Amino acid sequence: MDWIYLADLAGVAVFAIAGTLLAFRKQMDGFGVIVLASATAIGGGTTRDLILDVPVFWLADPTYFAVIGAAAVSTIIWLRFRAYIPVNRLLFADALGIAFFTVLGAEKALTMGVHPIIAVMMGTMTAVFGGMLRDVLARDVPMVLKSELYATTCIVGAVLFVLLYPLHSGAAMVVAMLTTLGLRLGAIRYHWSLPVFKEQGH
Repeated sequence: MDWIYLADLAGVAVFAIAGTLLAFRKQMDGFGVIVLASATAIGGGTTRDLILDVPVFWLADPTYFAVIGAAAVSTIIWLRFRAYIPVNRLLFADALGIAFFTVLGAEKALTMGVHPIIAVMMGTMTAVFGGMLRDVLARDVPMVLKSELYATTCIVGAVLFVLLYPLHSGAAMVVAMLTTLGLRLGAIRYHWSLPVFKEQGH
């Protein structure tokens, strides 16, 4: 089986778990869980495919929804034995998801023959849009708009992937994923952020 396809399914599962965890924190019902899990898992990839003008990846492959359902149900069962869910669990699941989807989005764009800069943009969009849609639906401030590095980590990871891809696609994927994950976890732990521009005198 194609290792990129397996990585894509893994990314969908991780983001579905992140969506389910947020639904639990917001005390949503079963329908809300499925909506948030699905929006998180396939929102970014769907937007990418629409922009690239290619068939949306999940239309011809129901396996993606089976993975979303399995991830959501497994997370719900696990949560039945937990009195609460720490915020850091959601942040870790989200960080793992963006590491997967940054690379997978950029890889798909490159196979379409787009310019490397566009591939970086597609990788970043694939990674952040699902989580942004999840947070909007849950009426939270999207993580991409908060102070800690978020989209920037995806950009760095996507740039690394695009640069290393011609040399060795497998190594490029591993290096870019680990870099994106490491930067995001570092930003969460140490509150790394970009400079904030303020008005003079304030």
